[in-house]
Amino acid sequence: MLEQGSEGGPGAAVSASEAYTPPVPHPALRHFADLTRGFPLPTCPRHSSQTARAGFCPARASPRPLRAARAPPRPAAPPRAPPTAAPRRPRPAALVARSATKQAGTLSQEGQVLAQLERIIDPDFGQNIVECGFIKNLDIAGATVSFDIELTTPACPIKDKFERDAHDFVAELPWVDEVKVTMTAQKTDPMMAGNGRPGGLAKVKHVIAVSSCKGGVGKSTTSVNLAFTLAQMGAKVGIFDADVFGPSLPQMISPEVAVLKADEYTGKIHPVEYMGVKAVSFGYTGSGAAVMRGPMVAGLVQELLVAPEWGELDYLILDFPPGTGDVQLTICQTLAITAAVIVTTPQKLAFIDVAKGIRMFAKLRVPCVACVENMSYFVAEDTGNTYYPFGKGSGERIQQEFGLPNLVRMPIIPDLSVAGDTGVPLVVSKPAGETAHRYGDLGAAVVREVAKLEAAPKQPVRYDKALNALVVRLPGEEEFLLDPPTVRRNDKSAVSVDEWTGQRLIQDEDIPDDLTPEEEFGINPLGNYAVQINWKDGFNQVATFEQLLEMPRLELDEDEARERMMAAAVVPDLSDEWET
Repeated sequence: MLEQGSEGGPGAAVSASEAYTPPVPHPALRHFADLTRGFPLPTCPRHSSQTARAGFCPARASPRPLRAARAPPRPAAPPRAPPTAAPRRPRPAALVARSATKQAGTLSQEGQVLAQLERIIDPDFGQNIVECGFIKNLDIAGATVSFDIELTTPACPIKDKFERDAHDFVAELPWVDEVKVTMTAQKTDPMMAGNGRPGGLAKVKHVIAVSSCKGGVGKSTTSVNLAFTLAQMGAKVGIFDADVFGPSLPQMISPEVAVLKADEYTGKIHPVEYMGVKAVSFGYTGSGAAVMRGPMVAGLVQELLVAPEWGELDYLILDFPPGTGDVQLTICQTLAITAAVIVTTPQKLAFIDVAKGIRMFAKLRVPCVACVENMSYFVAEDTGNTYYPFGKGSGERIQQEFGLPNLVRMPIIPDLSVAGDTGVPLVVSKPAGETAHRYGDLGAAVVREVAKLEAAPKQPVRYDKALNALVVRLPGEEEFLLDPPTVRRNDKSAVSVDEWTGQRLIQDEDIPDDLTPEEEFGINPLGNYAVQINWKDGFNQVATFEQLLEMPRLELDEDEARERMMAAAVVPDLSDEWET
């Protein structure tokens, strides 16, 4: 218990400058805050401010510390910021106005319309479209109601449902005769466009990498069909073929003008365009075969990527070459990649190579949002039976080990190969086929995950040194604590668990009890699905949000909570004011 000063007991009047202000407790420990609230401390006319913060007067002969006394001099302790809440989406003005109207005891016509629209929930954000700020330009003219629904992307996979539900729900109001709904998308802010991307990429909103460390798994096929799928969904799309030695794009699409040309007035290079999709490839330069070493290739790819005037794009698809060499690193360092799509096949060898690519993106802080398993199966035309000629399970293992939120399996069909040879993507030539529907699922998954990335907390997991705990704050979940060694012992990667037998390779006793993350860049978010934790023992762990939710949580009793709270208090260095 804190010792009281001679000026008065707990009930004595204390001025604001003399009252003890306890440190801001961690949200998980707020119910213990009353343990230190309201206790007056000794005061001194000369050192009242230091007394209020440190709990003692440096001019007293016998200091009375809040904690154990420490002999001078003492090193200065850096200030520790109190825990902060995750950023929240600003409350729309329309919702604020409606709340004020409801508090006044009435619900205006505008409020009735917004109340109907609140019934429409965005499944990705978990909020209604009014809270998301999608409702714009609401106008009521007699019995006619008109408004805009401004989505985050023109390629929203459920925009038709939003439009239909909004019309029907507002039309239910008895005084409404006509409803006019206009679907729009958020425009890129010219000051924020491109996220600092150089050259002709300045107006590109999102960059999606399609990658696999292994060649021949269908990256180019996936890239082309994904690009044209997003274009069919209403987005402005471009595609870049980063393979200099074996460019595939000139064979897979057939534009009328298949050569990159420069504007005669500005000198800027314009991409080739095919069915509304902009495209750039080394194959469009007319340079013939490339015979170059690594640094030259990386420089050429960088120039081909940055020099063209891409214009305003919602998505730029990057068709990565195989491997994790100079080209891949140059691209990742040249521009901020929004997300990556991983392509694999069912074979074990492909799984091993793909895992290397995922770890490369993890180190570069690029979230992987989907896994495409090509050549997954085929259906016999005569019997209708499904066969798996290359085995099963590679895609599931990648999804489970690295926590990828989406898995799309592509069948083996002759039409897909034919489409790649004729220059017309399959999603264009046969948009109603099963494979086109699968690419539609992939496009919808990419759009959803990118939208969630924009709205997700920037730091969902952090290490609290004073509490010696990982503080986890995930969307839709209450904040909770995890013990660092426990997180390390629950690693699910192939280093800790044999992916084929499930047998643990690292035992609990192999992990020290005092293990903590690195102080600098110790925890890095990987999109909206996982974090990478760099431990002081040199191990890099990818922990998915689902894994963190399943781990045993750190519960603190009253004594431990008090001790941790007091340890977290910031005591300023007063050694320069000690009287001798």
